[in-house]
Amino acid sequence: MNTSQVAAPVGTVLPYRALIWLAVATFSNGIDGYVLAGLLPKISADLEVTNAAAGQLVSVFALTSALAAPVLGAVTSGWERRRTIVGSLAVFVLGNLLVALAPVYSVALGARVLAALGACVMNASITGYVIHLAPVEHRGKALSFVLGGWMTATALGVPVGLLLGQSNWRFPLLMVAVVGTVALVGIMIRLPHLQLPPGTLRDRLRPLRQPRLLAGLLVSTGILCASYTCFTYAVLILHWAHGWMIIVIMFGYGLASMLGNAVTGRLADRFTPVRVLTIWLIGLLVNAVVGAVSIGTATASTLVVFGLLWFFLAGIGNGGAAVPQQARLASMAPDSAAIVMALNGSAISLGSALGGALGGVTLAAGNQPSRLLIVAAAVLAASVCLHAVVVRISRPRTPALG
Repeated sequence: MNTSQVAAPVGTVLPYRALIWLAVATFSNGIDGYVLAGLLPKISADLEVTNAAAGQLVSVFALTSALAAPVLGAVTSGWERRRTIVGSLAVFVLGNLLVALAPVYSVALGARVLAALGACVMNASITGYVIHLAPVEHRGKALSFVLGGWMTATALGVPVGLLLGQSNWRFPLLMVAVVGTVALVGIMIRLPHLQLPPGTLRDRLRPLRQPRLLAGLLVSTGILCASYTCFTYAVLILHWAHGWMIIVIMFGYGLASMLGNAVTGRLADRFTPVRVLTIWLIGLLVNAVVGAVSIGTATASTLVVFGLLWFFLAGIGNGGAAVPQQARLASMAPDSAAIVMALNGSAISLGSALGGALGGVTLAAGNQPSRLLIVAAAVLAASVCLHAVVVRISRPRTPALG
């Protein structure tokens, strides 16, 4: 087995037989990130908590990832990469097993924190590994291949998990643990060793000294906050969907996300990322506002149509926002692109956590689930305004993006 300690030289063929196991690891993480949102009623009934409390199993995972990623990334930056990936993936698998076996809510909540700690280190380690291992001319292809596991999980893994969850909500978490274990074995057998230069927490946070970059990261937080305000409780908003219907709908959402990602990937190459992101943010806002009005006033015969239209358009919007946003952030600090992407991961996790929490508070206050779309619209309106500010203050430095 190759035990190279340096990045691959230019011209080296991509080691897909090794990278595929990293894609399997991100696939398991993708299932974990979405599947619980479709099982809230079953979780709340089994653990004897409210739907809002059950939703916090999603939020606490995201919040832990957001807060721990920069710190743990700095602590582990000098560690050999394969060992770091193996160790963090093992922690992630263990956390999911504990959630699946949790007898009470408090144990499940603590196990979600453990799983999140493993996931945030694993994600950062995998991204850094791929960037340094892949030849420069194939780096984007390698990242797309490995991180494609997450998108595949959204379209395929989550529906399968929901199908298993119809009999018991714990089964999908066992599936995550099994898939993660398969990835763990493959990584230990196939993945070459790789040692990277160490980094400090100060180095990782240095790009935050740029106000426009910090504001840009907050746009990521806003997009995900609005998304998870609704997605975490989608099964409640689409209350008319039961059993196999919610599985099919989640499958459609995953396909819509993949479509959005593919479309903006092409558009960002043809136009500027800022222009694409501007259009996409406005589209998300319009969809939230129109969805809130139409679902709130729909008759029984039109509720399904309006609900599906809003949900699938949200999937396209949320799936497509990542490409232009990441490209815009990388252009703000090209010499620190890897660090900026890690910080963007924290911003995304923070937005996911805030969205789940905001949705839970909204429901706990006695509001109907359809009101979550209004809350999401307000968050998106603030995000559009913040995006406009970032574009304005970026103009003198990067006139081509204007």
